[in-house]
Amino acid sequence: MSEAKEKPIILVTNDDGLNAKGIKALVAMVKDFGDIYVVAPNRTNSGKSNSITVEVPIRIKKVRDEENLHIYSCKGTPVDCVKLALNKILPGKPDFLVSGINHGANTSVSVLYSGTMGAAIEGCINGIPSIGFSLNVFDADADFTQSVKYGRKIFANLLQHGLSTGVCLNVNFPKDEIKGIRVCRQAAGRWNEEFDHRQDPFGGDYYWLTGHFKNAEPHNEETDEWAIKNGYASVVPTQIDMTAHDLLENLKKWNYEVQD
Repeated sequence: MSEAKEKPIILVTNDDGLNAKGIKALVAMVKDFGDIYVVAPNRTNSGKSNSITVEVPIRIKKVRDEENLHIYSCKGTPVDCVKLALNKILPGKPDFLVSGINHGANTSVSVLYSGTMGAAIEGCINGIPSIGFSLNVFDADADFTQSVKYGRKIFANLLQHGLSTGVCLNVNFPKDEIKGIRVCRQAAGRWNEEFDHRQDPFGGDYYWLTGHFKNAEPHNEETDEWAIKNGYASVVPTQIDMTAHDLLENLKKWNYEVQD
């Protein structure tokens, strides 16, 4: 009789912190697929993108350890969590990495600011098939039932088909009932930042970042923004190579001779 195949190791992380409802939903989503290691920030780290901690020590605490579920709290960024998991915590390289489920969408250019996607991209850099999941609801008590249902199907596809090297998935769920899943591209758009000026009790100035997202192509049905606004889960293949390959040959024709 052949030996039973070991369960795949699945690394779970997020940027909303270990106590967020979204990461608990994510564990529920993937728990039947493998041996789960949760390494997540001890507090909210939204908007940290790919940042790492270099000026202070990073502390890790084991929170729970049982069969097929191992949970660690990390006093660091989402990318810190991934790096420490790979170097110090996991028994070997994980087979998969999932990040989220984020409270709030990470469509369009938000992928560049997102700690959720920062963690997924770090997994991708290390050759781990990775997915970042987000729900277009900021409420701490958001309902993740539909997200888990459809996310499980997306993850099952990842197990079956894998991903190309250097590519991860950015998955966003709409806030209401999900009509289906659409493979999309990232929408063109930008955040219009505004800063709310306030003063502390001592008369010192400080600012809170606010603002709104401006979709440059709101009617384009090929984009992730259109998908989640119209009731679909969006799946965007996201690559770590940011080179504008179509411009390489043109740029080589520029004059780079420096005159004395």
